Amino acid sequence: MRLLVAMLFVSTAAPAIAQDHSGHAMPSAQSPAQTECEKEAERHRAMGHSVPEGACAPKAQPTEPAQDGHTGMDHSQMDHSQMDHSQMQGMDHSTMDHSKMEGMDHSAMGHKNTQQPEQTTMDHGAMGHGTMDITPIPEGAPPAAAGSGPPRAADAIWGADAMRASRNALRTENGGMKVFWFQGDRAEYRAREDSDGYLWDVQGYYGGDTDKFWFKSEGEGAFGEQLESAEIQGLWSHAIGPWWDLQVGVRQDLSGPERTHAVIGVQGLAPYTFELDAAAFLSNKGDLTASVEGELDQRITQRLLLQPRAEVSLSAQDIPELGIGAGLDSVELGLRLRYEIAREFAPYIGVEQEWKVGQSADYARLAGEDPSVTNYVVGVRFWF
Repeated sequence: MRLLVAMLFVSTAAPAIAQDHSGHAMPSAQSPAQTECEKEAERHRAMGHSVPEGACAPKAQPTEPAQDGHTGMDHSQMDHSQMDHSQMQGMDHSTMDHSKMEGMDHSAMGHKNTQQPEQTTMDHGAMGHGTMDITPIPEGAPPAAAGSGPPRAADAIWGADAMRASRNALRTENGGMKVFWFQGDRAEYRAREDSDGYLWDVQGYYGGDTDKFWFKSEGEGAFGEQLESAEIQGLWSHAIGPWWDLQVGVRQDLSGPERTHAVIGVQGLAPYTFELDAAAFLSNKGDLTASVEGELDQRITQRLLLQPRAEVSLSAQDIPELGIGAGLDSVELGLRLRYEIAREFAPYIGVEQEWKVGQSADYARLAGEDPSVTNYVVGVRFWF
């Protein structure tokens, strides 16, 4: 019985009957394969098996040789619900090529569908899903009609007085606010060979995005001695770009011979996030000097940062009373490692090397000072 049922499935899937020819005229002559198929069908009908009509119908216009197995067989014409599968339970389906049985509902026959997911083609149009209408993103300038409305249309609804207050608040909250900011960039203790010392370097501003009043103060000295240097600056700062401010103002020296300087400079963020502060100073004695400071924050972690720093001072002439020589006056190179306990408060340790250069080094030796000094620093950086 099992052998006969297997022969029926193999014979009904023969190449000669692989396609659905419903609606086509049957040829008068039958091929040997058709004859054999009809014989097998008669045997199964005699055994009580249900065989669909037209299972052995020939192809009217064969296009290409059908593959072995069930490929191309129109199972939609076969009423599987009428087939007695209880008599087919012992059939060995492992010898049948089910991977090529396209479109057949094997779940209704108890067969496992061996077709791979990537081989399935779903007709979403036939399922009523339709096609996805993807609207392209607009390009170019907005149409002229976008700005054709009245500029103060809201006045007609809320009134001019109410909208005037609203517009003033909008300007204030989006760039017109006045902000106060203060930062202690360096507030440190300095351990060095001769005598320990200290240094402060603070700055801040008050103002808006474009114009600010900017103030700075810097100084250093040794414990138990007079200040080596100290100064304070008051500047008007104007934004000349998204990253740079032009600064003009006054600097007052607080140590040594009194000097008042006119100041012009720029401060901002250079490419690769270098923070730069460059300024030229013209004193009331006619002395022209300049300084350039640069630093770079390199994050090791979210809270641990390494900051290399450099400062160069220059002078257009010798200034003996200040111990400054013409040309390159001094160079400072430092490296600080800080940890941000909070973003606004970060202690640090580091090392900094100072050199007096050229005539300035000679002035330092005449004053009994070492023109090259190494400082080991501990300090804190803060802002609010």
